[in-house]
Amino acid sequence: MSKLYGLIFDVDGVIADTEAVNARASIKIFADLLGVKGVVRKDFEAGLGRGAEEYVKAGARAHGLELTEEQIKKVTQVRQEYFLKILSREPLPPFPGVLELMDKAMKDKNLRVAIATSGTLEKSRAVLEAAKVPYQKMVYINGDHVKNKKPDPELFLLAAERMDIDPVNCVVIEDAPNGVQAAKAAGAKCIAVTNSTNAENLSEADLVCNSLEQIKLDMIRELIGSN
Repeated sequence: MSKLYGLIFDVDGVIADTEAVNARASIKIFADLLGVKGVVRKDFEAGLGRGAEEYVKAGARAHGLELTEEQIKKVTQVRQEYFLKILSREPLPPFPGVLELMDKAMKDKNLRVAIATSGTLEKSRAVLEAAKVPYQKMVYINGDHVKNKKPDPELFLLAAERMDIDPVNCVVIEDAPNGVQAAKAAGAKCIAVTNSTNAENLSEADLVCNSLEQIKLDMIRELIGSN
C-alpha cells in the first residue's frame, strides 16, 4: 500500500491577501472605537496567525495600550463585521499557484488535503468562498474547533487527525512565524510563503518560497521523505 501524505493549507495570507483586508479593518476599528490614529499594518505583525484577539492585542501594544477583555471582545467583533463588509464589496482573488496546487494535490491518490485556520468559521468560510476554494471536498478546521491558537500545534494536530494521517507525514503551508512554529511543534514539515512577512522571519520553516507557483508535489513528498 502506498504511503499517504497530508497537505495542510493555512487561509489568511496563504490562500489570498486577507492580511491587507485584516489590517484595513483593524486600522479603521482602532480609529472608530479606540480613537487611535496613525495605526499601520506592521503594528499587527506580532499577532499574525494567532487569532483575532492576539492580532488586536498586538496592534494595541504597538501603541502602548493594554485593552480590557471587554474592549478586546468588542473590537474583535466589530473588526470581523468590517472585514466581511469589505469582502462583500471587493473581489478577493487567490494568490498565484494556490488553486493549481490544491487541484493537483486533490487528484493525487496518495495525498489528502486540509484547510486549517485560526479564523472563525464565518470569516474563514467567506474568504474560501471569495477565493473559490473547494473546501467542502477537504478536511476543514477553523478557530472555532480549537481552544488553543498558534503557535500552539492543536489546530494542525486536529487537521492531521481528521485526515487520519500522522503529523510527521504532513506538510503545512504557512505565511506567519507563529504558524511555522505551530507546524513544527505538531511534528509536521512546513513550507512558508513570503506573502505577509520576509523570509528572515520565516527561517524556522523547512522551505521558504516567494510564491506557491514554485511548489511542486514532488517537493512536498521529498520534504516528508527526509524524516
